[in-house]
Amino acid sequence: MFYKDSRQVYRVPELDSMGWLIHGFGTRHSDVPALFDNLATLRQAHSATCIAAGGRSGVLGSGDALIENTPGAVVAVRTADCIPILLVDERLRAVAAVHAGWRGTAGHIVQGAVESMRQRFGTSPADVHAAIGPGIGPCCYEVGPEVAAQFGAQGRTHIDLAGANQRQLAETGVTPGRIYASNLCTMCRGEDFHSFRRDGEAAGRLFSFAGIRPALQLS
Repeated sequence: MFYKDSRQVYRVPELDSMGWLIHGFGTRHSDVPALFDNLATLRQAHSATCIAAGGRSGVLGSGDALIENTPGAVVAVRTADCIPILLVDERLRAVAAVHAGWRGTAGHIVQGAVESMRQRFGTSPADVHAAIGPGIGPCCYEVGPEVAAQFGAQGRTHIDLAGANQRQLAETGVTPGRIYASNLCTMCRGEDFHSFRRDGEAAGRLFSFAGIRPALQLS
């Protein structure tokens, strides 16, 4: 079960044992950009594009997933109902931050991110841990026929984006026991999270991040 730390950031207990890893899912009460001077983000486009950060910081281009293995670097995505996913290669110390809305999920962006990590770093899906953060839940995510059709459904229906990404991760070869779901709905939990569907253009954005501690900070 995810827990909230003193910075108002949700963390995953199963990932805390990796002393080299920086990770978290921000809330409306946390200021994640202020925590890091080396944060890399993207101009998110609801695409299936993955970009290698390569130790750079700032806005690195247009896409919806960042992969990284440089000590001292942190990558992040911004969400306000879409699903944030953090991927962690425990063996090779590489990470990814993924933004999966319905378009990205339909385009299998999380599978693309795992494949990008394999190509770039040599990552094996068997070594990956995946944390699926707060996003709009099936309780609140009702969609029309055109979106429903992308997920094999008909008419107006409720879609489980987190569940779809969880299945895609398992299909890619990530061990189901290493996939951790927050089960936190951004629309339901207004006290903690921004939600575009609930608040419209007034909604802020939540930062979800993963990175590698500098070598000097490793025990």
